[in-house]
Amino acid sequence: MLSLLEKLCMRKFLQKLLSNWIIRMSNKYGSRPNRKRIHGALTKLYKTINKAEGKRGPVLHITNNSKFIILSDQHKGARDLADDFSLAEKNYLAALQHYDEVSFHYINLGDSEELWENLMESIINHNKSTFDAERRFIERNAFTKIFGNHDLYWDNDPLAGFNLNRIYGQKIPIYEGAILKMMIEGTELDIFLTHGHQGDMQSDGNWFSKWFVSTIWAPLQAYLQINPNTPAYDNQLKTKHNVLMYSWVANQKQTALITGHTHQPVFASLTHLERIYLRLRKARKENDHDQINFLNDELKKRIKEGDKAPRFRKYQPGYFNTGCCCFNDGDITGIEIEQGLIRLIKWSFVKTGSPTRTVLEEMSLSTLLKTNSFEG
Repeated sequence: MLSLLEKLCMRKFLQKLLSNWIIRMSNKYGSRPNRKRIHGALTKLYKTINKAEGKRGPVLHITNNSKFIILSDQHKGARDLADDFSLAEKNYLAALQHYDEVSFHYINLGDSEELWENLMESIINHNKSTFDAERRFIERNAFTKIFGNHDLYWDNDPLAGFNLNRIYGQKIPIYEGAILKMMIEGTELDIFLTHGHQGDMQSDGNWFSKWFVSTIWAPLQAYLQINPNTPAYDNQLKTKHNVLMYSWVANQKQTALITGHTHQPVFASLTHLERIYLRLRKARKENDHDQINFLNDELKKRIKEGDKAPRFRKYQPGYFNTGCCCFNDGDITGIEIEQGLIRLIKWSFVKTGSPTRTVLEEMSLSTLLKTNSFEG
């Protein structure tokens, strides 16, 4: 029998040996997106909500006075070593307290509960404080819950209503998406929200994915204590799935799309790394050497030697991704809509040791709508 010290040393060795490979394989094979299938699913859902409001999601008419916080991908678990949400819980609770106090409407954009790896009973028993925090929005009629692929249970299980009543004290509707409609200078802007897994056969309720996650991935993750949602979330180019989300909304008129699912924050169709490349290109054109040096230093922190800059076409700013609420440093990211502005925000412990809100990106909805290429 191995001693405790020998077991710890073995785990450390396997972590070092397998971490990069597991994260790489998770990114490569965790999703098998198909353009035709994904675009078809998004179009069908968007039209259904517009034509038959309430069937698959609500249509909410908003103004400059409206206030929304959109968070996704908590993956609430059983507070064991496979629970990616455990480190982020304090930031999540602080964020919800803040948004409740300032009367925001909370849109939970899916994968709130990790039901591929856990039994519902275990999640209910270990997440009372987070469910209580969410219930405060329900009591103000300011909560919209959307299901994702990891909590598809809410849409198709006959006991879903019973468990919602146990969690929130009432049975609330669960939707596949929602549309926010806003009139801006006589033109209507649609903001379409959905989790983003639609049409992805690897994760859209796929039985093999659920079997693999619960039987293989969860025990391995628990033993090795590996969370693939690394703090380098803003250091990457868009994943293939996010690119397909962007390509769908780029073909719509007066429409923005907000999803989750990929755990990768995207603001106005660009990741943080992509914005650095564009700023660097502008600085070179303007011969701004101080800015060039600063941005090159930023790139060195985020890319590997030999990596090439992406080929940028004319990006329309219509796609946004919330990121997630289970990064392995405890950070959470999300999207705010307030006073006619849309923002990418982060809650983290970095500045003060206590949960702190930071605005990462911001633009006006009017600017979003008026962008010539965005209006089609």
